[in-house]
Amino acid sequence: MLVRQDIPALFTGLMATLVGIGVARFAYTPLLPALIDHGWFSASQAAYLGAANLLGYFIGALSAHALSERFPIRGVMACAYAGTALSFLACAGAGTFAWFFCWRLVSGIAGAILMVVGPSLAVSSTPARRRASVGALVFSGIGFGALLSATVVPSLVALGLPVTWLALGVLTALAGLAGNWGLSRLSTARPRSTATDESAHATGPAIAVGLVIAAYALDAAGFVPHTVFWVDYLAREAGLGADAASLQWAIFGIGAVLGPLLAGMAARRLGWHRGLALAFLVKALAVALPLVSVALLSRSLSSLIVGAMIPGIVALTSGRLAELVGPAAHKRLWGRATAAFAAAQALSGYGMSALYDAWGTYSPLFAIAGALLAGGLALVLPSRAAEERYRTFPRPRRH
Repeated sequence: MLVRQDIPALFTGLMATLVGIGVARFAYTPLLPALIDHGWFSASQAAYLGAANLLGYFIGALSAHALSERFPIRGVMACAYAGTALSFLACAGAGTFAWFFCWRLVSGIAGAILMVVGPSLAVSSTPARRRASVGALVFSGIGFGALLSATVVPSLVALGLPVTWLALGVLTALAGLAGNWGLSRLSTARPRSTATDESAHATGPAIAVGLVIAAYALDAAGFVPHTVFWVDYLAREAGLGADAASLQWAIFGIGAVLGPLLAGMAARRLGWHRGLALAFLVKALAVALPLVSVALLSRSLSSLIVGAMIPGIVALTSGRLAELVGPAAHKRLWGRATAAFAAAQALSGYGMSALYDAWGTYSPLFAIAGALLAGGLALVLPSRAAEERYRTFPRPRRH
């Protein structure tokens, strides 16, 4: 149950996820067909520009923790918001591929910084008894961004691509101001690590943790077709047109808003391990569903479920890691998981863009993505046995 005192933390985290992924990445997905149709870039170039954001996300994920430790957190987040806004404003006019690539890279770097620092700061500033509620709503910013992209971007594109880029830049700046308002009302003191923290990290169930992080990386690789190519696939390759494809992106956004709440319900009813395994199974099936049919019901289910499971698996993976190692060691391991996620996402983005360039069709990419997510499920399942083996025969501590 939220109370008034949670509002600053909520604004801090919600605006960070809204901009970090909801706008910085997802707003590009419905823009992709327009960039091709208006002749700004070829289909393969537009796909590589989408992958540039994924590469930037990897760079930002690696540097976010160090930046937030070395410099004032409020300044770091302000620079990230500003970088994201500038990345949109700088693309308001037709330019070279290299120019757009650099700014899409900047948007990825800034977005990752917001995603790593914002939610963790919001949750750590919330009393323990209300962290689950605040944490779930914080990640809903991803879905709100997708919804805004689906409902606002198509209307803006009708006014012209320059207007669209400018409007997204202004929206990002306004969200940054709202996030800064929340951040200014939080305590940004950094918690100190203790010897107990280090010991917990050193003696944790390493095999189980490694399996969960590896599965999380496969999840990142597996949802690339739906987050980068889905709208263009439906609009052009499936021949449904821009309006029908934009509707699916809106359904995707609705799912992304609901995903963290569904993840919380699954964790309470099934536990973190079973909830995470179920999420991987459902997502693998939903990603592969377009291979069977792109009829209205099939594509809507695919959009809704994949949209829900993207932030849902983020929340469930975070909770599962905390269950494995405890809250003291969670922050460091979550940073490593985020880096692994970003690396797999970037590699998948470039790899799938290259495959599309070679094959000229998106369809095989959904089969590959489904197989990757099935692989993630295969890694999650034995993590419980590895955990129980560790609990029964823990490694001796070093003195």
